[in-house]
Amino acid sequence: MIYRANIICTPTPERFKILEHGYVVVNDDGRIQGVYESLPDSFVSTPVTDFGDCLLIPAFCDMHVHAPQYRNLGLALDEELLPWLQKYTFPEEMKFSDIRYAERIYRRFVHELWMQGTMRSAVFATIHPQATDLLAALFEEAGMSAYVGLVAMNRNCPDQLTNTAEDACTYYQDAFQRQTDLVKPILTPRFIPACTPDMLSRIGQLAASSGMPVQSHLSENLSEVEWVQSLEVEASCYGDAYNRYGLFGQTPTLMAHCCYTDGEELRLLRDNGVFVVHCPTSNSNLASGMAPIRHFLNEGVKVALGTDVSAGHYLSMLRVIQYAIQISKLHYAQSRGKVKYLSLSEAFYLATKSGGAFFGKVGSFEPGYMFDALVVDDSYLNYDNYSLEHRIERYIYLGDDRDIRHRFCNGKELKEICYE
Repeated sequence: MIYRANIICTPTPERFKILEHGYVVVNDDGRIQGVYESLPDSFVSTPVTDFGDCLLIPAFCDMHVHAPQYRNLGLALDEELLPWLQKYTFPEEMKFSDIRYAERIYRRFVHELWMQGTMRSAVFATIHPQATDLLAALFEEAGMSAYVGLVAMNRNCPDQLTNTAEDACTYYQDAFQRQTDLVKPILTPRFIPACTPDMLSRIGQLAASSGMPVQSHLSENLSEVEWVQSLEVEASCYGDAYNRYGLFGQTPTLMAHCCYTDGEELRLLRDNGVFVVHCPTSNSNLASGMAPIRHFLNEGVKVALGTDVSAGHYLSMLRVIQYAIQISKLHYAQSRGKVKYLSLSEAFYLATKSGGAFFGKVGSFEPGYMFDALVVDDSYLNYDNYSLEHRIERYIYLGDDRDIRHRFCNGKELKEICYE
């Protein structure tokens, strides 16, 4: 397939690569063969799908989101992390023992991701195997790619939300055998305070034997950090606690938040190749803190972005890009200009190519990359003939899901699946 549009992506974070009315050639396997300013003669007889003056951008990657919290969007944001979990989040997650309830919420969740142009995500489910399988099946049905994690937790939580290390590991092993090209399992210990040393050890052993990736939370809230210090007294830091169990980069790893990460913890992140998933809407809503993203980038730490619904109040990665830039500007102001704030291209890169790297060659328009793309009609914003660089800026700040005309994942256009 050949597509023609105004092509915008970020092969590197420093600047947008822009081709006005350029061409993308996509192979039958969904990978990009080439990106051209003018179409080579070898393709003159190949049909071209022309999107006119629309923008063609990479689809978004949400690398930290809690599917069962979708119903709580925009609610219960009057507490900090730990009481918020007890008062609002755990009671909602208990409901997913009812598969009919799980299906109703998960269908809406997957549909909303499709609407927002998020074609790939790393998702926390609950402790419930049947509901987690359903969520994975819904992603598969929609044609969207995801890592879906059954949550493992067996202490400091309600009895109705506990599973055993044996049950969690058995589920992960079974899901690993059933994984597809699109949807795969991910080891998901909720966080150190919710998992006993035995559970963490057994999940770490499974990671080592299977190569399965890992996702969890790290240094989100000061009270949480202090709690971990009291539970893991031999660890030098929160990150070291995970590292001692083989859950910190020994296989591909996502750690959300990292608001209070520095020193030894930062060095472990960098040296082990762990991804920090920056969740600025969540960190603001729960008064958790401001993750030092520029510091991470300067130190060579991998960074992606996540909505962290429902502590984050919106599934739109456009909003997360905005908040990431705004929070970085607060760091800039506090440092009196010594800490450079994120540019628009850098934040866009984090939401596309950087997060997409967890899936492989994803998130940019380059040869060999999967064609994950959004066709954006921003004509109602383009009333003064703005440059393409200004158009992508206006879309990021003013656009929404209604502007997306076509959505592609793995080279296939994904039509809307009505889940109501």
